Amino acid sequence: MVKILNYLWRFWLLVLAFVLTIILGVPVYILSFSKRHYKYAYQFIRIWCYGMFYGMGLRYELINLTDKKIDKNQQYVVISNHTSIMDIMLPCILFPNHPLCYVGKKELVRIPIFGTIYKRICVMVDRSSARSRADVYRRCAEKMEEGNSIVIFPEGGVPDDTSIILDDFKDGAFILSSKHQSPIAVFTFVGLKEMFPFDNSKGYPGKVKVYFNDIIEPTEFPKESRLSSFETIKNTLTNHSF
Repeated sequence: MVKILNYLWRFWLLVLAFVLTIILGVPVYILSFSKRHYKYAYQFIRIWCYGMFYGMGLRYELINLTDKKIDKNQQYVVISNHTSIMDIMLPCILFPNHPLCYVGKKELVRIPIFGTIYKRICVMVDRSSARSRADVYRRCAEKMEEGNSIVIFPEGGVPDDTSIILDDFKDGAFILSSKHQSPIAVFTFVGLKEMFPFDNSKGYPGKVKVYFNDIIEPTEFPKESRLSSFETIKNTLTNHSF
């Protein structure tokens, strides 16, 4: 019975995504033609994220583990752990004053309607292509020059082994921060692995805990930033997981 309810809940996700994309996709599509207008398109994207997140019965609590503050006039590289499709919604909800651009996998372009909008507002990467992976830095730099902040999940995906607390970080986010002198905003999402896993037969509505860990200033040594961020997020997951 529980599995049936979970499948129905996931079916509601598809219905909700379809309705919200149809309603909000038109203004996003139109406004995304011009780079100057992306900040307006972003407000509709945020509404979409709110609708998806709260429409699935989820909510969040923001817990600050640092006294540092997000500067609305500063561009950031935003990173967090990645365990659920709902991870994608939270950065947009958390950053009202920073139009965000995501680095995401190319395969999502195939999704009808959503894919058309996705390729306009995201930096797509073909993980099977070394050229595509290398070109991410240039395209992210262009997005940052247009006034956007960048969201990267440094694990590079969700590990198939669910027992892994946190997968090894890739270098991309930290090299980008170093090259373009942008601080790294570090967050940890706790709860979505249980509440909204990729296994469609599992999950439940509830409150996600969002830990704002730190702002790491850009450095000439991105490896140090990578190791520091990894340890920070892993420690938070270890100490605060459900």
